[in-house]
Amino acid sequence: MENKSTNPVLQTKAFDMTRTTDLGGIMTLNGVIGKSFLLILITAVTAYFSWQYIDEKLLLDNEFNFMPYLWGSVIGGFILALVITFKPNIAPFASPVYAVLEGLFLGIISLFFEANYPGIAAQAIMGTMGVFLAMLALYRFKIIKVTDRFKSVVFGATLGIAILYGVSILLSFFGVSIPFIYQSGWIGIGFSIFVVGIAALNLAIDFDFIETQIERGANKNMEWYAAFGLLVTLVWLYLEILRLLSKIRD
Repeated sequence: MENKSTNPVLQTKAFDMTRTTDLGGIMTLNGVIGKSFLLILITAVTAYFSWQYIDEKLLLDNEFNFMPYLWGSVIGGFILALVITFKPNIAPFASPVYAVLEGLFLGIISLFFEANYPGIAAQAIMGTMGVFLAMLALYRFKIIKVTDRFKSVVFGATLGIAILYGVSILLSFFGVSIPFIYQSGWIGIGFSIFVVGIAALNLAIDFDFIETQIERGANKNMEWYAAFGLLVTLVWLYLEILRLLSKIRD
């Protein structure tokens, strides 16, 4: 199976576009990890301040319209992600901006989960970081081996989840919902555990893809692009853990 990631951002074409032997150096795994943590920090700090801002506004006026902030961050983040994907050279400047937009989105979402389930945001953050570090350790020590079969299974599961979510969104316009996606109960919790597991396995595939690009001599500048790709997976993982914890609380 051709070396590829299930992450739509981390694809060989983007790295081929910027591969070079200039004095800028080549990509390193440690460099990617460092920049990933920086983007995570930017996301976390922005989430904290957006949470505080929206919370204070709602305390002063419970009819405060926060939707422009929510949809602005969602649409802005989606558009910027597409731009970065097709123009990876701008990743050093654009990926921190993307992290800010994701932080704004996650801060608002986390605030409303927290209102219904006190303490859930901190649990989701710790859970996400724990899974990230665990998958990194499992990959670095070769406990998890990313084989072609492994990639095929995870890719199929990820695609299935994406299609299911897409169908769910379409059905929501007609007032129809798929119970086990959003509701609690053993089936709902089991589904969320499965999705969290697939999101975690995507991290291993991302690590493998990045390491392969390092071996092929990708430009050091692409460490930012790789970190951006990891952030995309981590945001998905955080949201799924948040959803799982809320179902368990119910």
